[in-house]
Amino acid sequence: MKINKYNDFRNISGSALRELRLKANLSQQDLAEKLQLLGIELTSKEISKIETNNRLVQDFELFAFAKIFDVSADIFNKKFNK
Repeated sequence: MKINKYNDFRNISGSALRELRLKANLSQQDLAEKLQLLGIELTSKEISKIETNNRLVQDFELFAFAKIFDVSADIFNKKFNK
């Protein structure tokens, strides 16, 4: 069975990603450029979709976000553990 949503969300990490990005004073384009340096090809539009829970997040993307913001990947599952 393929699941594309959980409680109407396509991911549970988007809000945490947005918080981290804003705290770091990065635009979505800035984040896209940092991801490209790690070999992850995401556009600012795709990052927007992740932040608004309209796009699934691949595991390697999640770990790249954690690396960029120097946080544990566990921070992205806050909503799931509430």
